[in-house]
Amino acid sequence: MVISRQRGKMRAVLQSTTTRPAAVAGLFYAANPDRLRTQVLDLLADVTAATKIMPKALIAPHAGYAYSGRVAAAAFATLRDSARTITRVVLIGPAHYVYVRGIAAPTVDAFETPLGRVTVDQEALSTVADLRFVTRADAPHAPEHALEVELPFLQNLLASFQVIPLVVGDATPQEVALVLQRLWGGPETLIVVSSDLSHYHDYEIAQQLDAATAAAIEDGDWAGLGPDQACGCLAVAGLLLEAGRHGLKAHRLSLSNSGDTAGSRDRVVGYGAWMFGRTAP
Repeated sequence: MVISRQRGKMRAVLQSTTTRPAAVAGLFYAANPDRLRTQVLDLLADVTAATKIMPKALIAPHAGYAYSGRVAAAAFATLRDSARTITRVVLIGPAHYVYVRGIAAPTVDAFETPLGRVTVDQEALSTVADLRFVTRADAPHAPEHALEVELPFLQNLLASFQVIPLVVGDATPQEVALVLQRLWGGPETLIVVSSDLSHYHDYEIAQQLDAATAAAIEDGDWAGLGPDQACGCLAVAGLLLEAGRHGLKAHRLSLSNSGDTAGSRDRVVGYGAWMFGRTAP
């Protein structure tokens, strides 16, 4: 009888758990778990540069892995030495498909990729629930690739972690910074900003535009960023504001565009990777 009741409670818990399924598996990255794991590990294996900076925050691109995977890997490879310390990830990027007034957090309990489920840190989300510009809505997250494509890298590198997924719509850099301030945490918390750079210029113009954007990011010039410079400009600007408050600056890891990887050079998309952190003792 006791076992029966316990099983009933377990079924009720499972039935009440909601999961945001993968939306771009098979499109932006491999849908087969084994192929995806190999795909990510191969990308990470190509990154050999060592760093003495312990990452607190990363900026990484979010295109298909054939296009931006190498640049994304340059960002995530910096987590190798701190992977066991990180237990939660603030994952924030632009809303591409659904209009968002402010910043949208999901109501679901987990996000899923072919590599498995990642639990959403509902307790952490409760710390920003009183902010009038933070809403709870699953619709903006359902089709969104900007956050999803970062998860397989994190799943391959981190032992166990919870995610705080946030998409930015009609918000200000100051509002993003306030959210990051509340979620900043200690060494257990990593912040990942998902953003591509310029879109659909020819190769040479894109290189010039992205070099200027990279300089603005590295100078902490958050006010100099707009949608023409980066699709995730608001999230990047908010990170620059909050990182500056903590005395952290961006360290460039990689800068290229789709013309360097899998696309033509007539209409390219720019990609960059940066890390914010302190020198390891």
